[in-house]
Amino acid sequence: MASRIENVVERLQQVRTLDELQRLVEWLRDLYQVDHVIYHAVNRAGEPYAALTYAPSWVDHYLEQDYGRIDPVVLGCYQRFHPVDWKQLDWSARSARAFLAEALDAGVGNQGLSVPIRGPSGQFALFTVNHSCSDTEWARFTTAHLDDLILISHYLNQKALEIMRGSDRVPDRPLSPRELDALTLLGMGMSRAQAAERLRISEHTLRVYIESARFKLGAANTTHAVALAMACGKIIV
Repeated sequence: MASRIENVVERLQQVRTLDELQRLVEWLRDLYQVDHVIYHAVNRAGEPYAALTYAPSWVDHYLEQDYGRIDPVVLGCYQRFHPVDWKQLDWSARSARAFLAEALDAGVGNQGLSVPIRGPSGQFALFTVNHSCSDTEWARFTTAHLDDLILISHYLNQKALEIMRGSDRVPDRPLSPRELDALTLLGMGMSRAQAAERLRISEHTLRVYIESARFKLGAANTTHAVALAMACGKIIV
């Protein structure tokens, strides 16, 4: 799995234009063997951008009908910070069920996982993978790839920001030796308890180092912090 995510990060680093970002989204769809991959962002001014693999006819229809105002994925994810499986959302309203039926007819898969992203200056984005399969197959897929998808969502959002508005990354701040040690051990696959034992510190102290490193790197979570530290050469695993 490490080689797969490293390949994705390398490809993302080479992207320079929005057209290349669209092609990368299509490549991700094929890499993870799902029906669709979708990246959609809206900045504070309400200006949207999307790179996705849905049929253009469905995208046009969605926009014409202003389905964003009733789409349970958009509404539900806007209130959340963690990855959301579409089955966890509220589809009970008649309008939501009718919308879902139209989406399925248009080739949208019955399974979906969306990662909400909060960017700088009020930006909100969603990264989604969508597929047609059974609940059992989908549970197997998300269990195997969730960490990858979280990392990809944040890298993809950062790349989109860089292309459209210049880099919004937090200015680089050096990590302390202990912060580097903590991220390195986690990057090697150790649990927090194992890393704390190796460093001969408490888990609470380890958490302080991790949170400090995460803040300095501008990372959304610990996994993202490890990936950013690896990508910029601060740690080698």
